[in-house]
Amino acid sequence: MSDPGYVHGYSLREAARLADQADTLAELLHSGTHYPAGARVLECGCGTGAQTVHLAASSPEAEIVSVDIDPASLERARARVEAAGYGNVSFRVADVFDLPCPEESFDHVFVCFLLEHVPEPERALQNLRCVLGEGGSITVIEGDHGSWYCHPSTPEAERTVECLVEIQARHDGDALIGRRLYPLLAAAGFHTAHVSPRLVYVDDSRPDLIGGFSRNTFIAMVEGVREQALELGLMDEASWDKGIADMHRATEPGGTFSYTFFKGTALKRA
Repeated sequence: MSDPGYVHGYSLREAARLADQADTLAELLHSGTHYPAGARVLECGCGTGAQTVHLAASSPEAEIVSVDIDPASLERARARVEAAGYGNVSFRVADVFDLPCPEESFDHVFVCFLLEHVPEPERALQNLRCVLGEGGSITVIEGDHGSWYCHPSTPEAERTVECLVEIQARHDGDALIGRRLYPLLAAAGFHTAHVSPRLVYVDDSRPDLIGGFSRNTFIAMVEGVREQALELGLMDEASWDKGIADMHRATEPGGTFSYTFFKGTALKRA
């Protein structure tokens, strides 16, 4: 779900980063997610549609309603889905905290990289539970920046990621939310919750992941908060630039990169 305080911004560069992330990690994140013909699926926080096209591809006969709070992002999402040739998705402007949907109007809910950006993730899940029919399922995918590491690493590289975590917290978000998925789902009233880690490991034998994930997804995400980090005095310019350069060094021969996403599923009690 987009938000006026979305820490990564709404630039074309950010839209491209989201697309790189979704395409590179499609198999890892979407594996096991498929909805049957005729199922009504709510995708909440679709953004620019980077995940929507993969959702539509894996469930071509389901009826998907994708919502976001940002109208410009929705238009990009609509264009992306239409260009991909999928006709099973409709789009609406909506906020997770004020969903214009009747109770129990969906069979399934899909959420990817939304909860990390909202101030009350448990309440967001409770709202989503209300629009889900009895016995319906929810799928939630989130990252956890505390799971990241690289080799070789330096204090400056590690600090750049810590800056992103701190900046996101100032936007009332939680960049470490992946580790909280299970208790959040349980506290929101879901049952039969199951959370699985989805590890991305990169070395120079995996050039597709070096470009698609390490450089174009993760490092690009960190680079995106450079001005905020400097303005807030979280790092000085020389240390920041060294940290980013050190992260890039870990994408070169002999370097490694690792990050863990968390995918949670749960049911609304019948």
